[in-house]
Amino acid sequence: MATVLRIATTAALLAATWPAQAGERDQLNACRDTIARTAQSPATQDPPEIVRCRQIIKEWTLRDSRMSVDEQGKPLR
Repeated sequence: MATVLRIATTAALLAATWPAQAGERDQLNACRDTIARTAQSPATQDPPEIVRCRQIIKEWTLRDSRMSVDEQGKPLR
C-alpha cells in the first residue's frame, strides 16, 4: 500500500511540475526572440538557455536546408 501511495504521489508531482512543451515552430520563434534580446546586451558568458536556443536554431537551419517543400507543402523550386 505504501508503494502504491509513493508511486501515485510521485506521478502527481511530476505531472504538476512538467513544463508544457511548445510546438517546434513556436519554440524556434521564442528562441529567435530570446537571441535578439540578448544580442543587444553584451555578456561575458552565455547562460545555458542561450546555448540551447542557438542549438535549436542551428538544427532548424540544417533541417530547412534539406527540405524540398515549404510550410504549406508547396515545392520550393
